[in-house]
Amino acid sequence: MQIGYVRVSKNEQNLDLQVEALKKAGCEQIFKEKISGAEKERPQYLKMIEGLRKGDTVTVWRIDRLGRTTLELIKLMVEFREKGIEFKSIVEGIDTSTSMGRIWYMLSSIFAENEREIIRERTKAGLASAKARGRVGGRPKGLTEDAKKLAATAATLYNTTNLSTAEICKMLNIGSKTTLYRYLRHAGVEVNGWVKNPNVKIENVKV
Repeated sequence: MQIGYVRVSKNEQNLDLQVEALKKAGCEQIFKEKISGAEKERPQYLKMIEGLRKGDTVTVWRIDRLGRTTLELIKLMVEFREKGIEFKSIVEGIDTSTSMGRIWYMLSSIFAENEREIIRERTKAGLASAKARGRVGGRPKGLTEDAKKLAATAATLYNTTNLSTAEICKMLNIGSKTTLYRYLRHAGVEVNGWVKNPNVKIENVKV
């Protein structure tokens, strides 16, 4: 059975985007939660975990919907494998039923935690800068919080995969390459046009 899990923070708008994506991915049951990933108690998440059976597949919109730290996510994958449960993430293109999917799961776990650290540090730096100018709080100019998260995901895909800009736009539902480039620059990626790296073959890797 394919089971979906969606989560947004309390201050985010709604669950509709994630739910629609999971339905299209074939999820027969979807657990929904409006709660910060930092919270220790996530009732719907725990309910989903308790109900999982051998042969099930857990599907999420992004890997960071499932856990907050690299250690937590990798530990969860090990537990899933031991119970005969697979995992898929739509944005990162993860499918742990394959060897490459398990490798990508571990790499994405690291990227997800790194993105959170970068956002946290930038937020601290922004608050310090605003305070130094005598302004604390207020609505910042630039991208919304949702757009910043989308920018971080786009940057990860741009830097770590061979996906074209068109494929990234389609995967993340970004309207144009111009918008994608704006997101990438916001995330600190130097964009001088798209140069696609040759495919890298990974051989003799055991997972």
